[in-house]
Amino acid sequence: MKILANDGISQSGIDALEKAGYEVSTTTVAQEQLVNYINEKEIAVLLVRSATTVRKDLIDACPSLKIIGRGGVGMDNIDVEYAREKGLHVINTPAASSHSVAELVFGHLYGLARFLHNANREMPLEGDKNFKALKKAYAKGTELKGKTLGVLGFGRIGQATAKVALGAGMKVIAFDPFLEKANLELSFFDGQTVNFEIETISKEEVLKQADFLTLHVPAQKDYVIDEAEFNMMKDGVILANAARGGVLNEVALVKAIESGKVARAALDVFEKEPKPEIQLLMNSSLSLTPHTGAATNEAQDRIGEELASQIVSILG
Repeated sequence: MKILANDGISQSGIDALEKAGYEVSTTTVAQEQLVNYINEKEIAVLLVRSATTVRKDLIDACPSLKIIGRGGVGMDNIDVEYAREKGLHVINTPAASSHSVAELVFGHLYGLARFLHNANREMPLEGDKNFKALKKAYAKGTELKGKTLGVLGFGRIGQATAKVALGAGMKVIAFDPFLEKANLELSFFDGQTVNFEIETISKEEVLKQADFLTLHVPAQKDYVIDEAEFNMMKDGVILANAARGGVLNEVALVKAIESGKVARAALDVFEKEPKPEIQLLMNSSLSLTPHTGAATNEAQDRIGEELASQIVSILG
């Protein structure tokens, strides 16, 4: 039986699938040629990440497909319900990349708190001529310890991010329309564990209280953060979006930065991905990454192995 991992899969995932007797291809087939390729090769399992879309026309046109798998959490690039109606299995790996995204968020937050995103740009250009001026410009950093992190969306990734925050000595507050409370277990290198119970509060209260804010919500029709939400926030808030492009109004964000409502912000995802707006790319108050939240070796190994395990379980 043949598997096409069109957006790639880790070697550990390939090994697990081949050991179970499956033939795995990691050829990247262009979207417009995907139907022909699947039919010619009689592909039974199509694995994607965020680059490849699996819509109704492809599902209808490829009778050999039995499983569609998404390496990661969000499945907005797949017509999930339609595929299931047609008898296909649709799988994803919701837990595999949670910690990787959480660490990226904190990479951004620490960098923004200490102006590292600016200093790393300016030091190579001005460090030898204007060292003292740069030192003065970036002298008003802030510590995360003792500050309040607001988490919008308290699923697996939101909770993983909260754990990093608790380990850093932050207070955590969270909003999630589907969750009243969560028990978070922090595990340490020596086997010790500490448990925290976090009760969710209203979105408005999170926005009002947070010194730092991080978004972990699924793609949806309307903005989760728009002008009205920015107006509720503390002056000088620092925020991060490593969830989905389109959950935050980028035009409103730039205005909030210009007004001083938002001090600085991090974006790993964009409304117009893969061609973000130039006003974002050139904004010195933004720390930017190209949708790399789950892009660690460890996360990709977990994703590949989890997909393989599910496929073997379904197909036998």
